[in-house]
Amino acid sequence: MLKMKPSTVRSFLQTILLLFWSAMAVWATEPKGSSPHGTNIFAPASTPAKSIADLSVFVLVITGIIFVVVFALLVYSVVKFRGRAMDAAREPAQVYGSTQIELAWTIIPILIVVVLFLATARVLHAVQDAPQPPGAVEVTAIGHQFWWEFRYPKLGVVTANELHIPVSDPANPTPTFLTLLSADTDHSFWIPELAGKTDLIPNHPNRIWMDPLRPGVFLGQCAQYCGVQHAKMLLRISVDSPADFAAWFHGQRQPAVQDASVATGRRVFESNACMNCHAVAGTNANGRFGPDLTHLMSRVTIASGAATNTPENLRLWIQDPNAIKPGSLMPAMKLSDSDLDAVVSYMETLR
Repeated sequence: MLKMKPSTVRSFLQTILLLFWSAMAVWATEPKGSSPHGTNIFAPASTPAKSIADLSVFVLVITGIIFVVVFALLVYSVVKFRGRAMDAAREPAQVYGSTQIELAWTIIPILIVVVLFLATARVLHAVQDAPQPPGAVEVTAIGHQFWWEFRYPKLGVVTANELHIPVSDPANPTPTFLTLLSADTDHSFWIPELAGKTDLIPNHPNRIWMDPLRPGVFLGQCAQYCGVQHAKMLLRISVDSPADFAAWFHGQRQPAVQDASVATGRRVFESNACMNCHAVAGTNANGRFGPDLTHLMSRVTIASGAATNTPENLRLWIQDPNAIKPGSLMPAMKLSDSDLDAVVSYMETLR
């Protein structure tokens, strides 16, 4: 058999331990100055996410210790009891069991499982059964193939793909509670740094909440395969200061801008199938199959985060949605160049 020197075994174990703790340090380090924030579950920015991250670290530490102990015993056994030429003709010592050892390897795993179960149950209860305070922001999030609809029933605001919520001061908490619905198939709402993953199931409302502790932009996405464009069903959550959030929702409650210089584009928009799928407040467009476009240009992205919201991308999106999002359910409108330019100019006024 392969012979391993004790120094080699020690070096190998030290390397394993170094890699493990280095990974833990990287995961637990909060990114500095990153905007928007990424999808690191070990950089929580709200109470539910912190509870989940703490539980994850606890489980990783316990399982890491188990791995190191088992691996060390395995290496020790391989080295200590390796085959030798002098032992070829001898029968190894026969061990018929030890009550103490059998009790140990039965009771210890049971205790570990019980501890992990209780820790998990505690976090589940704290996250799922949290009471909703009177001042909480309420949002209805509806998953569509392949975009997000957000409705603020108390504020009278409807938007898409980019969720705005206020930062929650621990001294004066302002959490956001979301009711999760699906318009078609299964989706999953996941913003790793703000809350855990929760599914959106047809005819089965779910709930989730978050209380962001710092402002910024946080990213997420649908975490349940829902069709060909599942990977580009992205989420963008803007956590605003109370003043910025108030200014945002007051602006979103206003009707669409009426600009006479783009009347041609509005006429083209209302005379084509656009108005059958999209809504623009203050116009005849009242569709519900696609995102509300009343304040389209107040959003940073289009196509549920698949592209930056620029005039060039907007033109390409209207002309050929598959060029940005293959498999998108939005049809190509096949407009003439002049009509396409007019519609894009009209869209640019919807702020």
